[in-house]
Amino acid sequence: MCAVTSSVSPTESAVVLRLRAAGCVFAEDEARLLVEAARSPTELETMVAGRAAGQPLEYILGWAEFCGLRILVEPGVFVPRRRTEFLVRQAAARAFPRAVVVDLCCGAGAIGAALAASVDGIDLYATDIDPRAVSCARRNLGADRVFQGDLYEQLPSGIRGRVDVLVANAPYVPTDAIAMMPPEARLHEARLALDGGADGLEIQRRVVAGAPLWLRPGGHLLIETSRRQAPHLADVFTRSGLEARIARSEDVDATIVIGTMPGE
Repeated sequence: MCAVTSSVSPTESAVVLRLRAAGCVFAEDEARLLVEAARSPTELETMVAGRAAGQPLEYILGWAEFCGLRILVEPGVFVPRRRTEFLVRQAAARAFPRAVVVDLCCGAGAIGAALAASVDGIDLYATDIDPRAVSCARRNLGADRVFQGDLYEQLPSGIRGRVDVLVANAPYVPTDAIAMMPPEARLHEARLALDGGADGLEIQRRVVAGAPLWLRPGGHLLIETSRRQAPHLADVFTRSGLEARIARSEDVDATIVIGTMPGE
């Protein structure tokens, strides 16, 4: 963690003290970002007061850092997590130039944006049911790349059976576990982006069920999940005709299930 030194301005030092008092673990880093973003002392005061009151830093700044990119976010929209960068790396390893890539439950479009930055020339499509998320994703990906609807329902029919890589960070928090999430998530992000049903797999099951209609032979489905849920989700993949395996990153505490459509 960065220490406050003599090179830090008195204003930034004061912000650090306020954020520390509010319990912000990374007060030094957050203070620097807030001071850099504020266009006036009045705006800085509003931003610091919001952060001290528990508002997510990303909503205050208007962006979240993800895979080295600044992803625009708005209040209520799911904030991309660092662990999801593992999903991006695994998906990028299976994509190629001009691959057809679909980002389901795209939120602000972070996964799609990171894949487009990692793999040249992919043919990217993204979709989400939340109009606020769709608005953000269109700013990050382009209006013609993002569709509003429930999972597959609004995707162009022309890519049916032609998708090379299908990624989904669908909600997977069990309903009863939402109350135990950090306040920044449970109080500020849309419940729609968190609630995965009684066992956390409700939406993921629907993603898997629809995937064989959209994937080409040899295409891949990648879904983020939890370590505990992964074996159950892998079984869902297998019962839907996909060859499934579990991938894990201890570094960022991330777990995904990867399925491959047979037939190539």
